[in-house]
Amino acid sequence: MARRDVPTCRLDEPIHEVRTRVQAAGWDSCVVVGPERVVLGLLRREELGRGSGEPVERVMRPGPSTYRPNVPIEELATIMVDKDVASSPITTSDGRLMGLLLREDAVRAAAASRASAG
Repeated sequence: MARRDVPTCRLDEPIHEVRTRVQAAGWDSCVVVGPERVVLGLLRREELGRGSGEPVERVMRPGPSTYRPNVPIEELATIMVDKDVASSPITTSDGRLMGLLLREDAVRAAAASRASAG
């Protein structure tokens, strides 16, 4: 369910280079990862629009909420809607990025799950 093709970047990359790469890929967010793809932060549209030569580390949202793949999609969809979260990183128990779950994907999957259960 989580999109595995989400752009990633490193702490030391200049924000303007990341912005160009993310936009070219058709995304409006980027997951900041460290060694072994451990999630360190998140860049959403607002952060991607800031600065030019600053490193990602200066403009990112540090320590984003992440979820494990075993959390039921209905629960994730509810959390994302209630908290007005556009996307959430899905990680392994040791914090390694598996993908990015978009709210619209979660809501659609939750509705399909409820329809098939009922």
